[in-house]
Amino acid sequence: MINLKPSGAYSGAGLFAAIAASLCCITPVIALLAGSSSIAANFSWIEPARPYLIGLSVAVLALAWYFKLRPAKSTNPDCNCEPTKKQSFFQSKTFLGIVTVFSILMMTFPLYAKMFYPEPKVRAASTTAFDNNQQVKFTIQGMTCEGCEEHVNNELSKVNGVLAYKTSYANRSSLVTFDKSKVTVRTIESAINKTGYKVKSHYVIADTTNMCSGEDSSCTNVTKSCCKKK
Repeated sequence: MINLKPSGAYSGAGLFAAIAASLCCITPVIALLAGSSSIAANFSWIEPARPYLIGLSVAVLALAWYFKLRPAKSTNPDCNCEPTKKQSFFQSKTFLGIVTVFSILMMTFPLYAKMFYPEPKVRAASTTAFDNNQQVKFTIQGMTCEGCEEHVNNELSKVNGVLAYKTSYANRSSLVTFDKSKVTVRTIESAINKTGYKVKSHYVIADTTNMCSGEDSSCTNVTKSCCKKK
C-alpha cells in the first residue's frame, strides 16, 4: 500500500492557495515585465476570495508542520522490522520551510509590489486647474491592490499632456489632471484600458474653459458651478 505523507500533501495545498491568493496582484507585475498589459486584470475576479485563500493557506501549512514535527510513534523493540527509509528532499523539513517562506512572500506580495514598478515620469501633484487644464475622475473596474495603482500610474505617465494623477484601488478611481489642448479624455481612457482594467465611467471635476470674465475673486479652484459674475 502506498504510504501517503500528510505533511507533503498539506504543504502543496498551502503553496497552491498562497499563489492563488496573490494572482490578482502578481499579474500586473508579470504584465509589465512581459510587455503585455492586457493580461493584468485577468485574475482580478479572485480578489474577493483572497482573505479565504490566505486563511486556507495558513491552515494547511500549519497542519503540514504539525505532521512533520509530531513525535514518531515508538516501535516494538522485539519486532524484526526493516529500518525506516530515508526521506526524500521533498518530504524534508527544509523543503517545507522553503514552501512556507515562499507562501508568506506570495501572501504579502501587495505590501511590496511597488518595488517592481519603474518610477513614473509624472508624479501626483496639485490638481488646481489653470488655462487649458482639465481634471477628470475615472471610475475603474478590476484594481485590487497598490500594485494595480502603480500599473495604472505607469501608463498614465506615458501619455503626453497628462500633468498629474492620483489613482486609488480602494476608491476604484483615478483623478487625472491634463492639458486638453494636448490630449483628450478618450486617449486617457484608452491608456487606462490598456492595463487590462476597465474604465466604467468618468466625469469632469474642473475645467477652466468654464471661467467667465469678471468672476468672483474668491473663485480660485474653478469648477463648472463655482464661477459666478459679480
